[in-house]
This record gives sequence, structure tokens and C-alpha cells, in this order.
Amino acid sequence: MKSYQEMSNDELLALKGELETTYKAFQGKGLKLDMSRGKPSTEQLDLSMGMMDVLNSSTNLKCEAGIDCRNYGVIDGIQEAKELLASMIEVPAEKIIIFGNSSLNVMFDMVSHAMTHGVLGSTPWAKLDKVKFLCPVPGYDRHFKITEYFGIEMINVPMLPTGPDMDLIEKLVSEDDSIKGIWCVPKYSNPQGITYSDETVHRFARLKPAAKDFRIFWDNAYSVHHLYEDDQDILIELVTECEKAGNPDIVYKFTSTSKISFPGSGVAAIAASDANLKEIRQHMTVQTIGHDKLNELRHVRYFKDLDGITEHMKKHAASMRPKFEAVVDTFEKELNGLGIGKWIRPKGGYFISFDSLEGCAKAIVQKAKDAGVVMTPAGATYPYGKDPKDSNIRIAPSFPTTEELALATELFVLCVKLVSIDKILENR
Repeated sequence: MKSYQEMSNDELLALKGELETTYKAFQGKGLKLDMSRGKPSTEQLDLSMGMMDVLNSSTNLKCEAGIDCRNYGVIDGIQEAKELLASMIEVPAEKIIIFGNSSLNVMFDMVSHAMTHGVLGSTPWAKLDKVKFLCPVPGYDRHFKITEYFGIEMINVPMLPTGPDMDLIEKLVSEDDSIKGIWCVPKYSNPQGITYSDETVHRFARLKPAAKDFRIFWDNAYSVHHLYEDDQDILIELVTECEKAGNPDIVYKFTSTSKISFPGSGVAAIAASDANLKEIRQHMTVQTIGHDKLNELRHVRYFKDLDGITEHMKKHAASMRPKFEAVVDTFEKELNGLGIGKWIRPKGGYFISFDSLEGCAKAIVQKAKDAGVVMTPAGATYPYGKDPKDSNIRIAPSFPTTEELALATELFVLCVKLVSIDKILENR
């Protein structure tokens, strides 16, 4: 099979004519498919409906400590909820604080508090001339929105197959004390599905930043989101590694059950050092009298323990796996050898990352939209929405049905081919 670059102009033009006929047929289907965000499907949400029956008006609503979960108090979260989420992200229960339903909300709070009150006695970031964050790219757009919202300058760090470019990270943080943090999705990263290597985690734990208030924002959102029971990525636990390295305060580790139970009614948590947790509690006592303990109790009584979560996530995998495979199998069947795109087959997480020819991503997304398929905006996986190569596209396969996804992927591949032909001809 010839790559598109090997084809003559006449061959490309003839192929384009055939593809345009197929594209017009798609436009006539009246499609209205949305693949723009990684929302769980109705099928996935239905898996947790039993949780709605765990608590009712006749249920004993006291936690194991004998505290009435309907009332105020228990700022850290009930102990059994701490133990459940701590087991999920492999930290001791005393290293964790339970929050509300969203880990993104916790991350926002941590940046906000650093801006207004500083970190462990350091100068509040809002009083500094310059504050910067490192952003592995492609990455999670909502992370970038938080730092952009606070006017924090974002610096791109390329993602490698082993995780972020640690040579660059070590150099930057050691030389510039205005760099205060880095965003990380270390397991089944958003959007590439990469899990950080052992060496990468060890190097994070041993970082020597010029800023004593530098923090690693370690968003372990997909810690149990495997697609395959017998082929799973393993991530070294960072909080423990930082302690071993004599660097305990450098990391904030976040998690939630948002894509395990219900996205709008999950339980979020942060794990950190004793000093960090003490400071977080001080902020919390002003901010709240306690989070939703009934929801914490509901989750504990439904899942019971880590084994319960593991079994539940096998059901999620059964729903997600055919969708991921449908997308990647289509890529491999339709695009392999054509030289117009690259992708990774992830073992878990929620997204598939596609890299087109440079300068094509926006046009591909627009062409798909014109035929009825809405995708994540091109550039969303980069700070400020600016992909310097205009090539990365995040694909979210969770929400559509398998049949809808097959149709959407067929259209996407068609758009990739058409836009790529135009780009190649334009560059000749």
C-alpha cells in the first residue's frame, strides 16, 4: 500500500473525488453524535443504580465511629470512606482527606488557596510577579483551564512514551523559582493513555525545585480504569516514594469515584504529607463544616472494599473495551501505512489520542462537525487551546453506543483522509 505522500497528484485527486462522494452520503444521514467529552454512557451509569438502594429512611445512618452522618462534623470524612479511597490509590488512610464529589474542585481549591494564602508559609502566589506551571502535552484541558483562570503562565512539556520529559522538567524546576507546580495524569493519561514509567515516578519523587512551594498535582483519576483484566499498567505510588526520597511535601495526590459510581455524585479525596494535610484542614474549617457524609456512607456500604470496586470496574471495562477496540481497530484497518496519522492503543483510561499531519486537526474536527459528529475542539489538549502543530485530537469513546461509535469513527477516518489529501497537495 502506498502512503499518501508517495501518491502522485493525479492519484490523490482521483482518490479525493471518491472520498467526497462518501462524505456527501454521510452528510445526508442527518447524524447528531457527540464525542466531545468523556462522559460515562447510560449503560455505565446504570451499573451503579444499586447504590440508590443502600440508604433509605429506615437505614442506620451512623458510621462505624457511631457518628450520625446526617449531621455536621467529621471534617476529614468518615473513617471507612478514607480507608476505601486510600486503598484505591495505595496510601495509608491517615494520609487522606475526603472532599465533595469532584477532584477537579479540590485541585481548584488547592491552587486558589496557594494564590491567596501561600503554601506552608510561603508567599501567596498572587503577591508574586510571576507564577508558572508545567503542563505535559497533550494533556487534560480542565487542568489548563484552572491555571489559566488564575493567570498562571503555562509551559508545555512534551509527553514521551514513559511520561513527561523528565530531563526538561528537572532542568526547568531547578533553575526557575517562579515555577510552582506541574499537572500530571500519571496512569492512563488524558488523552494518550500513557502510564508513567518507574523511572519517571522516581525522578518526580527526587525533584529538587528552586521553589520550596513547588507542588506536583498528581491526578490519579484512572487508577482502577483498566480495559483488560490480564493486561494492566502498574504505577508506582508517589506519596510513599516522595517520603523515601526525603521529599514528602512536594506532592498533592487527587482521586475520586466520579467515573466509578456517578460523575455528579461521587466522592473525591486528596492524599498528601502530614504537613500539607494539616494546612488543608485549616482551610477546610473555614470553608465547610463537613462534606456529604451520607454520600460517603452510601459509597462504602455499596462497594465495601477495594475488591468491591475492582469487581465493579470489570463491568465498566466490559462496556468500554468494545468501544476502544472499535476505534483503534478502524484506525489500524483504514489508516495504517498511509502516513497521515498516529495513535496509541491504550490499556485503560477514558480517551484515545490521535495525531494528524501538522496543520490538519482543526480542519478534521470541523469537517466531522459539518457531517454531524461533534468532537473535542482541536487544540483543547494544549494550554490556551493552542496546539503548536495543530495535530492532536482527543477522542472520547465512552458516551455513544457501540453502533454510533462505529459510524462516527468511520466518518472521522474519512475526514482525516480528505483533509490530509488537501494538506499534501497544498504543500507540493
